[in-house]
Formats: sequence, structure tokens, C-alpha cells
Amino acid sequence: MASVGLQFQASAGDADPQSRPLLLLGQLQHLHRVPWSHVRGKLQPRVTEELWQAALATLNPNPTDSCPLYLNCATVAALPSRVSRHNSPSAAHFITRLVRTCLPPGTHRCILMVCEQPEVFASACALARAFPLFTHRSGASRRAEKRTVVVEFFLVGQDNGPVEVSTLQCLTNATEGVRLAARIVDTPCNEMNTDIFLEEISQVGKELGITPTIIRDEQLKAKGFGGIYGVGKAALHPPALAVLSHTPDGATQTIAWVGKGIVYDTGGLSIKGKTTMPGMKRDCGGAAAILGAFRAAIKQGFKDNLHAVFCLAENAVGPNATRPDDIHLLYSGKTVEINNTDAEGRLVLADGVSYACKDLGADIIVDMATLTGAQGIATGKYHAAVLTNSAEWEAACVKAGRKCGDLVHPLVYCPELHFSEFTSAVADMKNSVADRDNSPSSCAGLFIASHVGFDWPGVWVHLDIAAPVHAVSASGLLLKGERATGFGVALLLALFGRASEDPLLNLVSPLDCEVDAQEGDNMGRDSKRRRLV
Repeated sequence: MASVGLQFQASAGDADPQSRPLLLLGQLQHLHRVPWSHVRGKLQPRVTEELWQAALATLNPNPTDSCPLYLNCATVAALPSRVSRHNSPSAAHFITRLVRTCLPPGTHRCILMVCEQPEVFASACALARAFPLFTHRSGASRRAEKRTVVVEFFLVGQDNGPVEVSTLQCLTNATEGVRLAARIVDTPCNEMNTDIFLEEISQVGKELGITPTIIRDEQLKAKGFGGIYGVGKAALHPPALAVLSHTPDGATQTIAWVGKGIVYDTGGLSIKGKTTMPGMKRDCGGAAAILGAFRAAIKQGFKDNLHAVFCLAENAVGPNATRPDDIHLLYSGKTVEINNTDAEGRLVLADGVSYACKDLGADIIVDMATLTGAQGIATGKYHAAVLTNSAEWEAACVKAGRKCGDLVHPLVYCPELHFSEFTSAVADMKNSVADRDNSPSSCAGLFIASHVGFDWPGVWVHLDIAAPVHAVSASGLLLKGERATGFGVALLLALFGRASEDPLLNLVSPLDCEVDAQEGDNMGRDSKRRRLV
């Protein structure tokens, strides 16, 4: 494993950049507002005030720019001065990119991040993506000294100055969640099989004082989880449904996060080709994100019932593998004719959301999955796709994405036009569409929704993160399979920020103070329900 420790401090202190290399990062207009007295101790004696001002004058971000201040020991980098309405004001993707390319080398390094208060959370999560934990490079194992990166925020604007100490713990837990999710996704299946994934879940449960509920192998078949069992029954390591449950006193609603945890996807008997199978270790990205987000959310104080449901399986080829034409009975009680064994994620998630509805009594169900390759075409490589039965929650997901840096864009929700794609002559439905040119990402999500019911009165949100689950390379180009991003952790924390006791998560939640003020009287009259959106 790579030994880079990421530390958030209210003040990183002063140091000669030759002994502690430094990266100063922010929008150009923000960098100009940093007083020399604040950066002097981090740059002297190598950099004078005149040199600092001259460097700022040379920056011309288009969309970014950087300038070395002293050899390869100190650099200042500028983020885009403005972004479009579908991007995050924090310019989170550019933060990750600039840290990877501009942070000077060294054992002990420092980043001074200059931004406004609303961008602190997204900026911290973007910084974390630049420091992946997993590596099997031989040089990393021989490195004796642990490397550290200290991050200090300097706020400009209305709340200028350093961040409050209370904010630092939230940033630490959130970024640890991002790096945990990325590590799981980066780990290959010969190490991250369903057994090891369950150990990861149990470890988080032990840390939080929660004992997971685990249903495995033949138990799944006996209890009616035909989707999870059917997908994973051919693998050496058996499939499982695992649940971590947080049920605090005073909870007013029940939330379930359901994650697709396909630790490897060969496609099954509808097998993938040699160019499309590499990278399928990432097919557990939804479950990994939910694990990282659950850990951070509970550590920061979550006021409502929260269940993390992990649908774990390896879609393998073997004598016991599901065949096209097989019919499975899912936990919802509906039958599914298999016409494509490579459309397996929706099968495991159908069991997961049905369990959340029937057994956990969830009012709000969010499923997260690397579900369709078509998602990257529908909403691109940076934006996850959201499909939901609630226009209000659709808008909330988009807003939360802009606030946290995990960008989201809506898919068409129209079951009356699209669900007929799954028509079967011999079962309640097929598992793959008849016409792959008819909004396939929307249809895949609708398959999952059908197992809680299109008339279910609760809130159902589907997040397809197939493309943004993997990373931008150091050169700024997207390379398939390069690095996991931990996408989804920040999004869930922001989306449910109003259920948190943490002020920073409340700040980045989809609601703003004006809405809270308007609802104040209603909340007093109806204390039974704390609406998140």
C-alpha cells in the first residue's frame, strides 16, 4: 500500500520550502487576496514578496495555469476563474489534476488551498483523490519513511482566514471515506473477492460499534434472493447480502443506501470481450462508495435511521453459472427471464432495494451502481446519472453534486414509455432491453425501480456512476482503468447533509437557509418528520 498520510490542519506552520515543498492552489482572484504575511513563513527565505507578486502576475489560467516559485520546491497554481452551470464552483476536477501535476516531490509536503467557505468540502474531497492508497509497485514497499501531506485552508470572502478546528474532523472523515472507497475499487479481485469485501464491511462495523447482518450463499437461495444468488452462484467465493444499520434514538425517518458490489464482472456466459473486460474490478464502485460514506456519516453524527445494504457477488463463468433463458424468482416476488447475463447489476440491486423496502421499512432508498456503459454516453465521463421518481430529489442530487464536486445530471424518467422494453412472454420481465438505442441507462434504472413498484409512495433515487468511478490521469487525459476516484462518498454526505449533526455537511446539503426559514413553522407543527429535501 502507498504510505501517504493526508492531514488537515488549521495552520500548517512555517517551514523552508526546501525542507517542506509547498503548493499554493486557488482561483487567481482568491490568490491575490492572500496577504503576504500569511504565506511569508512558508516561502522564505527562498521566495521574496516581489517574486510572489511577480508569479501571480504571470498566471493566466485557461483553464488552469501554474508557476514555479523556487526550483521544484514551491509552486503556485491557479484554478479556472469561472465554471459553467453544470460544473462545481469549486472546480474540483481541476484541483485533483493540478495536485497530481504540480505538487512538488518530497517526503513531507504542504498544500495551501485558498477558497471560499462553501467550497471547502468539495476542495478537500478533490485533494483526497490525488492520493490513492492502493499500489503494488515494488518501490513503494521498500520505502521506509512514511510520506505526509499537510493541507491548510485559507478562506477568502465573507468568512476569511483559516478554517475552524471543528471543520477539520469532518474533512478528515470525509476524505478517509473517499480514499477507502477508491482503495477497494482499485484492488483487483484476486485480493478483493466477496469474502474480503465482507471483512471490509465488518471492520467498518467494528469501528462504529455495529454488527453487520450477513446472508450468504445457500441462505440467499433459501430466503428468496434469486437475483444476488443467481449472479454469484458460479464463483469460488459465494455471493452475499450484508447490511450495516444505524438506528439512533429520535430518528424520524428511515434511509437505505443500496450498493452494487460486483467484485468482478466477466459478463457471465454472455461473456465480455478482451478489450471490455479489463477494468471490471471497478464494478463494486457503488458498494465501496456506500461503505465509505456510511463510515463518515455515522462518525459525524447521523440523526435518522440509516441502513447500508451491500449486494455482493462475482459474475463468474462456471458449470453452475446462470444461462440465458433461465428464469429467476427475485426477492420482490417477481420473475425475471434472463436474456443477458452481463446485465447482472440490476438483478442484485433489485433484491437489495426490495429488501430495503420490505424488511427495513425504508422511506428513502438510494441505490448506487456502476450500472451501464451507456451512462458515460448519456451524461459523460464526469457526471453521474440520476434517475428518480421525485422531481424534488432529482434537483437535490444535481445541487448536491455541484456543492460536493461529485457531479450529477438527470436521466429521462418515463416508465410508461420505457418499461415495455423488458416485456417477456414467459416471465414478469426480461433483464435486458429489446432496443439498446432507447435510453438504455434509464431503462436499466427502471428495472430496479419495478421491484419496489412504480406506485411506491416513498422516494427512490438511482445513481449510475459507471464512468466517474474511475479517474483522470496525471496528464489530464481520461484513461480507462487508470485510478479509482472514490466517487459517490462526497455526494451521499452532501445529499443527506441535513440529517447530519455536522455544520459543514449542513452547509453543503441541497437545502439552503431560506428554505429552512420558510419551513420553520411547519417543522414545529409536524415534528414526526424531518424532510431532507
